[in-house]
Amino acid sequence: MNPGFDLYTLPEEHQLLRKTVRELADDKIAPRAAAIDEAAEFPWDVHDALVAAELHAVHVPEEYDGVGADAIASAIVIEEVARACASSSLIPAVNKLGTMGLMLSGSEELKAKYLPKLAAGEGMFSYCLSEPDAGSDAGGMKTRAIREGDGWVLNGVKRWITNAGVSKFYTVMAVTDPDAGANGISAFVVETEDGGLSFGAPEKKLGIKGSPTAEVYFDNVRIPADRMIGDEGTGFKTALKTLDHTRLTIGAQALGIAQGAVDYCTRYVQERKQFGKAIAEFQGVSFMLADMAMKTEAARSLIYTAAALSERLAPNLTFMSAAAKCFASDAAMEVTTDGVQLLGGYGYTRDFPLERMMRDAKITQIYEGTNQIQRLVMSRNLLKANPLR
Repeated sequence: MNPGFDLYTLPEEHQLLRKTVRELADDKIAPRAAAIDEAAEFPWDVHDALVAAELHAVHVPEEYDGVGADAIASAIVIEEVARACASSSLIPAVNKLGTMGLMLSGSEELKAKYLPKLAAGEGMFSYCLSEPDAGSDAGGMKTRAIREGDGWVLNGVKRWITNAGVSKFYTVMAVTDPDAGANGISAFVVETEDGGLSFGAPEKKLGIKGSPTAEVYFDNVRIPADRMIGDEGTGFKTALKTLDHTRLTIGAQALGIAQGAVDYCTRYVQERKQFGKAIAEFQGVSFMLADMAMKTEAARSLIYTAAALSERLAPNLTFMSAAAKCFASDAAMEVTTDGVQLLGGYGYTRDFPLERMMRDAKITQIYEGTNQIQRLVMSRNLLKANPLR
């Protein structure tokens, strides 16, 4: 035996980061979580607190004035914020989603223009991929970008856009060659100040109510040619690469929600007394709690493993990122549902946080690819990697 054996142990800097984020979340975010959910309004005070602590976009590299955190550190930030408030965790999560394509495929000039602005807290980034008739079938999009002179003109509608209307910058996928299929899709950066950009009313959602979700409308939005991310026709490839790196951040959000439920229920079952003793002493209750914690820890292992693969650009990232997102979100739904059950009638009321956690957990099984799509991605990946000979 070797007590100093550090394999599968997070480095000290990651543990310190967790402590820092948890302290901020417990102080600034958790006390606001219920009110954020009730008001269904974007929490600008939380945003400002995260910006002040440089935790709103830790993934931005140092050469663009960012913190330069690795993928595991980014996951830890999202996890710890989600443990306190899932809506608020979409600030760092969507900032990464919105800029991952830019970081992977963008020109040096484009990265130098926008990443420092994000790092400085001058505006958030959102990601515009889904459309009314192109959800899981993202390649069926209809939003068009037509070349005119020294720029592009965008027309179309994007749906289910997280933080629409509060973000200042948008990574947008649009068809530049309708005859080329998926190879006719290109990626662009669009700003709210570009004429012709507007937003629909926020959706009335089951959960994550503090993060607006809305349609984004492009009505002859004219942008310069240098706003294209990567080469023309590479947008769909950029979108798929982006999701490989960001699906695990949704898993991290789900993990944080699950951990918040486990932590709350662990305290509750020791304090709540029935039949003259704490309900934690009943085997039926203690076994439920054990299962909740077990699923949460298993999800954490998958998330951190996938994050490490993301950082290394490993060849099996596609499978592992889909697996991490799928498993963690399913686990979060099961854990929070059991958490409501452990609280009984109290769990069903807004006076206690478990019903909010359960509502928030549901979306993690849906966005950035439903869990049915994740299983499709995983199975295709397995079959492609292991063909019959």
